[in-house]
Amino acid sequence: MPDAGSTFPAPDTIRNLCLCGHTGAGKTTLCERLLFGAGEIKRMGDVESGSTVCDFTEEEQHHKHSLQPAIIHFDYEGHHVNVIDTPGMADFIGHAIACFPAVETVVIVIDAVKGIESETRRLMQVATDRNLPRMILINKIDVAEADLGGLTDQIRDEFGGECLPINMPSPDRSTVIDVFETDAHDETAFSSAETAHTKIVEQVIEVDDDLTESYLEAGEAELEPQRLHDAFEKALRLGHLVPIVYASAGTGAGIPNLLHVAASLLPSPLEGNPRPFVRGDQPLHTEFDAEKPTIAHVFRVSTDKHIGKLGVFRVHQGVVKSRSELYMDASKKPLRVGHVMRLQGKDHVECDAIGPGEIGAVSKLEDIHFDGVLHDGATPEDPPHLVSLPLPKPMFGLAIELKSHADETKFSTAIAKLQAEDPCFVLERIGATKQTVMRGLGELHLRVILEKLKSIYDIELETSPPKIAFKETITAPAEGHHRHKKQTGGAGQFGEVYLRVAPLPEEHEEGFEFVNATVGGTIPRQFMPAIEKGIRQVLADGAVAGYPMSGVRVEVYDGKHHDVDSKEIAFITAGKKAFLDAVKKAKPILLEPFVEVTVSTPSESMGDVSGDIATRRGRVSDTEIRGNTCIVKATAPLGELQTYATQLRSLTSGAGSFTMTYSHDEPAPGDIQQAEMANFSHHDDD
Repeated sequence: MPDAGSTFPAPDTIRNLCLCGHTGAGKTTLCERLLFGAGEIKRMGDVESGSTVCDFTEEEQHHKHSLQPAIIHFDYEGHHVNVIDTPGMADFIGHAIACFPAVETVVIVIDAVKGIESETRRLMQVATDRNLPRMILINKIDVAEADLGGLTDQIRDEFGGECLPINMPSPDRSTVIDVFETDAHDETAFSSAETAHTKIVEQVIEVDDDLTESYLEAGEAELEPQRLHDAFEKALRLGHLVPIVYASAGTGAGIPNLLHVAASLLPSPLEGNPRPFVRGDQPLHTEFDAEKPTIAHVFRVSTDKHIGKLGVFRVHQGVVKSRSELYMDASKKPLRVGHVMRLQGKDHVECDAIGPGEIGAVSKLEDIHFDGVLHDGATPEDPPHLVSLPLPKPMFGLAIELKSHADETKFSTAIAKLQAEDPCFVLERIGATKQTVMRGLGELHLRVILEKLKSIYDIELETSPPKIAFKETITAPAEGHHRHKKQTGGAGQFGEVYLRVAPLPEEHEEGFEFVNATVGGTIPRQFMPAIEKGIRQVLADGAVAGYPMSGVRVEVYDGKHHDVDSKEIAFITAGKKAFLDAVKKAKPILLEPFVEVTVSTPSESMGDVSGDIATRRGRVSDTEIRGNTCIVKATAPLGELQTYATQLRSLTSGAGSFTMTYSHDEPAPGDIQQAEMANFSHHDDD
């Protein structure tokens, strides 16, 4: 790595990679093998014993899975390589996606035996959508049962013909043969080196008309290596090429070639696709130039018990120096940067500066936050920011209560720290159900959060499935009226309101419209906000079952006032009760949330999975067979999926996985609506 002094690597010598893929594909062991192969560590650790560089937290060592991103670095062939090891379980996929803005290349790791799995597809799609160069790494090639040729064909069928090998396993799978930079004639485990070489060269030169012409006229002999390398980079940037490489993290097969590819073939910051920064509503072109104003994006925040809050960033322009001042987003208060550092797993290597294109970290800055941009304040009125990646929406919830109310203060502090670390963890108070609910991407996600609360902060929670957050709406137009008149001995209260309600279309942006249609000053204009306030109280608290209401247009068309007794409070009450009167006549209903569910299951379990979805009032919209895997897509009520993760594991012997995202709302079944409405009583506040 560069000296810990004032020097930093030039941008054209930096390579930033993100290893991602389905859980169990071997990403953490690959990182260990890369560090070992580059001479950064003298002895390899292993996941089982919890001795790897990347899985260093107690939770990861207990679960024997990566639960958060870890960053390593090494030097190879004169290049400085940063690698981010990301978790592969669906419950933690948000952590992986959040790292994408920090790298030029996303490396999708696939288990040679298990093949393409649910998270493989998901991560490949996100990287494609974000216009990031991709490379596919087939790991565990030493396993005898692995059908490497069949898997390569499956990858090309599923992800496109642009996926091509740039090396090939030897017949005994103990090494790999380069088929891009050399025209090898060695024997390979499948296909042939000559065929693979021709395919990759012809794919690469398609992005350069001059190279194509030279190739057609004189063959490969006339192709200059540097021009071929430049075309390789361009093909990666355009998505015209997705290289496939083969390796075994367990035996070390293919690792020397992988190190060479990472260091010398994959794009540098100067060669990658630019990240989508904006200033105001205008695109902002960043330059990897140390002399330019500083722009660094924070893609991860963690809390270290020894050094406090740690912000991990990627420098897109300028330099982040120790003992300097920077600004975060639109804040006018400068952050005093103490020490900056490079990360090697849990180890922090202090340095004077992190240069353009590099990944670094800064500690003890409480105001630093995820997805923020550090800058030098050159344009405080219009700071730069990065167009955010769409992260998975946390849908799995647990209602929580503190076992000891004495923990309330430290609970707030702990939750704030956990939310800062995890962009897919939220805590919300559901007014509709009067519950506090923590939400994440799955059962394991929240179980790890609960474990951290207990082990780090000594906080224990009682948990239960959350009640369903129904919504109220109306299905017909109606009119309502209320006269509020109150005499208390002195000045009284008076306000009278006539109004109409009507349903709004489902796609209406706010879900509520308020219109003043009175004429002739029957209600003075200054009382209209009070009427709207009373109506909004009902929208928040519910009219028929105690759940928030939306999808309603309200038109106040008449009323009366008194010169002395009409006050704001009188029209708040009159508006509220006139609205309640109208809603009762407007055929109110309860809506329940539906989600889109995508289930990946072994083909032999497809019938059981589809049948189970049907019993949960779900509707299967599509099924697709991909090799030995079946993808089932459906919509279903969220309330029926509270325990689905456990049931799916049972149905598929642990091999199934699923994702869900909010889709829309639908009327709840009649018996559920009747029961909810019967249990509700509206409190008058006259």
